[in-house]
Amino acid sequence: MVKVAKGLDYILIATTALLVVFGIVILASTSTSAPQTGEDIYSLLKHQLLFALIPGILLAFLFATKIDLKFLKQKAPFFLLVSLILMVLVFLPQIGGKSGRAARWISLKYFTFQPSEILKISFILYLASWLASRTKKASLSRSPKNPKENLITFLIILGVIAILLLLQSDIGTLGVILATAGLMYFFAKTPLWHIAFVGLVVLIGFSLFIRFTPYRSERIFTFLNPESDPMGSGYQIKQALIAVGSGKIFGLGFGMSQQKFGLLPHPFSDSIFAIFAEEAGFVGSFILVLLFLLFLWRGYKIGKESKDMFSQLTALGITSWILIQSFVNIGSMIGILPLTGIPLPFISHGGSALIVELVGVGILLNIAKSK
Repeated sequence: MVKVAKGLDYILIATTALLVVFGIVILASTSTSAPQTGEDIYSLLKHQLLFALIPGILLAFLFATKIDLKFLKQKAPFFLLVSLILMVLVFLPQIGGKSGRAARWISLKYFTFQPSEILKISFILYLASWLASRTKKASLSRSPKNPKENLITFLIILGVIAILLLLQSDIGTLGVILATAGLMYFFAKTPLWHIAFVGLVVLIGFSLFIRFTPYRSERIFTFLNPESDPMGSGYQIKQALIAVGSGKIFGLGFGMSQQKFGLLPHPFSDSIFAIFAEEAGFVGSFILVLLFLLFLWRGYKIGKESKDMFSQLTALGITSWILIQSFVNIGSMIGILPLTGIPLPFISHGGSALIVELVGVGILLNIAKSK
């Protein structure tokens, strides 16, 4: 089950470390504006360090980098099943946690976590395992029916996940998972008409969902016409753009953001990039984007050089997930995408997200040293 490490990709490690450091620095600034308990203004930061960063690093280097990839492939269906069960448990009144319309958390006695974050990595592992096995079977049997069977099975899997996420009002996570799944399906060299058909089904599904959920329709309308209600539905994007613009070239300096003090909603979670841009300016934001692009290059390089289909698809899936989520978050803060509420990887506050992201990096490192 466990194998000895031969070597690690230090470029990927350094890139991830810099992203995490950027996250710690900006969270140290934004945490002072969060609701506090007692006199400790850095309680939010300490929570992120003790209950997210440290466990994430330990799991990444002691587990994810050393576990046998064949074992991950074999157990991928089990991991996905556990994730789906956890997704259902959020609806139980005894342990499910709810905020506004969203029921997304499991609250136990000593900690709270978000199952949808675990679902991201478990679904990538499952899809990589499933596509790799189906591709191998297709090449051996050369059955003309196999591609259609693959497409139907793929849509059923996505449908189950979509229902659970829609019931949790987590359309942002659903969008990231669908985009990642689409890329993995494409990388598996499936027929292009499959991709077009899946895209059409997703487009129709999203259109119907938005049509019958008024607050989603309002969010799309606000994205297209942000000035229509600047003090209501358009308030967050307006304040985010003010924060980004206030940073100018070199930023206002660490801790000098004004928007984090009750002006911009969620300054330490999904709006954290706007605060980062306000304090670090265009130069700092440009460096942050370059780090994500470096992560993209390194992750795709690892996938391209991998020996087997499962490792290739897993590496490409993890990398795509991180990059899609990053640029959806950044895009929503600069007004080129609708607001989604998803966190910025490695940067936003959130224990479940950071732990799972670091585990994902650990699996990438595992794949890299197994080439």
